[in-house]
Amino acid sequence: MMITLKNTTKTYELNKNNTITALDNINLNIKEGELVVLKGVSGSGKSTILSLIAVLTKPTSGEVIVNGKRVSKLPDNFASDYRQEDIGFIFQKYNLIPTLSVQENILLPLVPTNPDELEAKAKLDRVMEQFNIAHKKDTMVRNLSGGEQQRVAIARAHVNDPKIIIADEPTANLDEKLSLDFIEMLKILKAEGKTIVIATHDPLFLNLDLVDRIIEIRSGKIV
Repeated sequence: MMITLKNTTKTYELNKNNTITALDNINLNIKEGELVVLKGVSGSGKSTILSLIAVLTKPTSGEVIVNGKRVSKLPDNFASDYRQEDIGFIFQKYNLIPTLSVQENILLPLVPTNPDELEAKAKLDRVMEQFNIAHKKDTMVRNLSGGEQQRVAIARAHVNDPKIIIADEPTANLDEKLSLDFIEMLKILKAEGKTIVIATHDPLFLNLDLVDRIIEIRSGKIV
């Protein structure tokens, strides 16, 4: 399995007398190369699952195992390395830096690894061509259309060639055309064998041949 959550619970203590259970003793297995949609209303726990996979948070109890590694036990500095090497993020609002150019935004995930110039350029050129944004490489991100920003965000998520792509409500701010464009770009990632986990309540994802499984999350439990 690429991703396993085993008897995993996540609680948040708001104060002494008030604890929220975001995930309640769930078990989840995701195979390598699968595209899995986590379906549920806001607050159901689906974004918490993404956070646990990316080790942005750690479980209160239980384990998270990714590619044979017990990532839920990683110290913070090793968790950062793991995210750098294995996880590509696609955010709801892109999280691009508007004052940087397209190529500067895409290269950001490479900065901690300090690759040589030729290696960085090869990775940059590959993803810009793949996601049809090379012609805008010197344009400031703030001057791009929504669809172009989306392509930059996906190219940035893919520039490190991670094993896993996670996307949190990726179509929430998109019109139907841009949502369909996003799905076309997912096909590229899936064809490369990426394991993709998407948290969404967008009905567009419910009848796609591209999707291997839909898992419904309700009140912190898998339905």
